[in-house]
Amino acid sequence: MTVARYADYMGDLRVLLGELDKEPDRFQTFDVHIELAAAGKLIVYETRKRKGQTDSLYYGRSGPGDDSRQIAQGVAFAAIDHFMTLGQFVALDGNLGNLKGERTGEILSIGAQYPSCAVSFAYRKKGQPMAKAMFMVFVGFNDDEDAEHYVAALPDPSVLVSNRPLRSDKVYEWK
Repeated sequence: MTVARYADYMGDLRVLLGELDKEPDRFQTFDVHIELAAAGKLIVYETRKRKGQTDSLYYGRSGPGDDSRQIAQGVAFAAIDHFMTLGQFVALDGNLGNLKGERTGEILSIGAQYPSCAVSFAYRKKGQPMAKAMFMVFVGFNDDEDAEHYVAALPDPSVLVSNRPLRSDKVYEWK
């Protein structure tokens, strides 16, 4: 099975997130929620702007049993930006409804050695006639070889995106 790669997409997303993080006044509205899970840790970057009002929350958890605590915006952004600089990415396709039984956890398990990132990003820049939105879950790798190893080890690689652009009810590239 051929699995779609997302290094180019992630590069563009990184530029857009960097612009939003550094110059939010260029955006009329935005609603961003990013959850990065890596090595048992969790970083959440959440910010939204509606009707001129911006609300933001950045928090993290240093381990599976630990409580979440608020962190600095720069720390959250740096962790997510670092993830976005990895060499290759694959994405979950969102069609997980048919998975049942004992192997479901095994099939869906990303594995602690591979960081994953759920990205929900909606925005409209000033002067743009329409808003854009995307929601996807990515798994990051150092390079193509790591990505191939991950895909080969999955019991059911059909849970990964095989054709781009991804358009489904639950997850989707820019629309």
